[in-house]
Amino acid sequence: MSSQSKVSKVESIKLASRNLRGPVDLELNNPSDHFSEEGYQILKFHGIYQQDDRDVRKARKAQGLGPDYSFMIRVAIPGGVLQPEQYLALDRLADQLGNATLRITTRQAIQFHGVRKGGLKPLIQVLNQHLLTSLSACGDVVRNVVACPAPFSDRQRAEISQYAKALSDRLKPRSRAYYEIWLDGEKAASLEEVEPLYGQAYLPRKFKIAFAFPGDNCVDVYTQDIGIVPWLEKDELKGFTLLVGGGLGQSHGAKDTHPVLAKPLTTIKPEQLFEVVEAIVRVQRDHGRRDERKLARMKYLVEAWGLERFKTEVEHYVGYSLPEAQPLTWQCADDHLGWHEQGNGQLFFGLFVENGRVKDHLRVAIREVVKRLNPEIRLTPQQNILFTNIQPGDQATLEAILREHGVELPGRIPLVVQQAMACPALPTCGLAITESERVMPQVIREIDTLLSRLDLQTGPIPHVRMTGCPNGCARPYTAEIGLVGRSLNSYTIYLGGSPLGDRLGEVYLDNVKREDIAARLEPALMAYRQQRRENESFGEFCHRVGIEFIREQIGASVEDQPSAAG
Repeated sequence: MSSQSKVSKVESIKLASRNLRGPVDLELNNPSDHFSEEGYQILKFHGIYQQDDRDVRKARKAQGLGPDYSFMIRVAIPGGVLQPEQYLALDRLADQLGNATLRITTRQAIQFHGVRKGGLKPLIQVLNQHLLTSLSACGDVVRNVVACPAPFSDRQRAEISQYAKALSDRLKPRSRAYYEIWLDGEKAASLEEVEPLYGQAYLPRKFKIAFAFPGDNCVDVYTQDIGIVPWLEKDELKGFTLLVGGGLGQSHGAKDTHPVLAKPLTTIKPEQLFEVVEAIVRVQRDHGRRDERKLARMKYLVEAWGLERFKTEVEHYVGYSLPEAQPLTWQCADDHLGWHEQGNGQLFFGLFVENGRVKDHLRVAIREVVKRLNPEIRLTPQQNILFTNIQPGDQATLEAILREHGVELPGRIPLVVQQAMACPALPTCGLAITESERVMPQVIREIDTLLSRLDLQTGPIPHVRMTGCPNGCARPYTAEIGLVGRSLNSYTIYLGGSPLGDRLGEVYLDNVKREDIAARLEPALMAYRQQRRENESFGEFCHRVGIEFIREQIGASVEDQPSAAG
């Protein structure tokens, strides 16, 4: 733990938790429908968020009732890989204990929403029966390890997938609390358990790791605390390039918080990966801020120290010098939708899932595909699903199942819709300032109408991402168009992120009403239509000409321009 004398309230709760037991173990079976604040903070380490329905808060308060509590459970799935029987088990749980939906996250996890307190233990026990866990899917630990999900059958992809799974296993907390509380495991003989990596106070804040495949940045590797990019020579894995200090969260009005992209630290040999990654985690554990949680992410430590000092400290922990980082180049950041050959005679199919929410007819269709064709499932960092190991003879069957249930196939969906993402936000996220998932379908189709009217549906189509608060869960700050909740029904618009995910956008307009978003984007898109270079994306155009130039295009006539929905 860092030497700071003052620690935040959450730090004190962690230290008093008996290695993530209390007070969850004492409150789980009491008659209350929710946990105390202390219990809620420790629940996160078990992959659980306590929430309430914010749509009914005022009405319930007027009736003298408390909040309508429910829980979100996040299932940690390294690299997003699920066997068919595991997916079907998750699907059943959505009906039995959740709100009949599954939510694919931007970290390749699955979230259940609407779970009541009495359903927590039964749900986790079923997860365990299917070799799944919610342990450390949330909380101040290394969370679900992300990896490029494309199942191409070359040896390098298989190696990287194995490294991601092995690293995830190594970085799990060692406390027996999860097994004791949820799985009726035998209580530890001593509560003085050793957490060799995390220590008694765990990390100062959440910690995110992702593996990208060389040239393919579908995981948004620069937004991670540690980004890992394999170094290949003649198709041989020679090592890994490590990036450090990325993170997107910020607070409105707090000038000392801001999104940051990760920076190249070193390129190491494969056999060094685990010890160097663990050393980086330990540096953050020992030196990250514990007095102020909004400044506790590792990105602020890297910024405060500078990359060279940070690297020197990591070298001190591993006991040897680290070489310079190899340069990185990127060709794409797409999400592998549609049909692809795996390279082993089989196919995989990427299915668009709007905002990651699997529900209604889509959920029925996916269930039938899994039951009939038995594919391995891979969840993507852009909230979609890959059906893998499909026999060529089953291609028509898969498409027929989807069409039968009214599911649109990639290629028939507007590209701007297909590339969009939104966070859950209201009504359950306690941090949400305004809407995101519930309004994004309308907003993105208004933008699609605008693109069509401006004849911008050919060539590069902008990536649009929305969040209901500035924490950035849907990664809006690296998008070409980022929409970030500012206040009720109001958003900050960011422009100029890179379609390859290696540049942040800048503030274009603040406090834009939701119904005005498309109209406010129109002058910028008109300028793009008139002045873009050949094959230049909207994000690259905004970066080239500058945000100030684009603001000048707004002029006094914007109020007179028809909205995209008109």
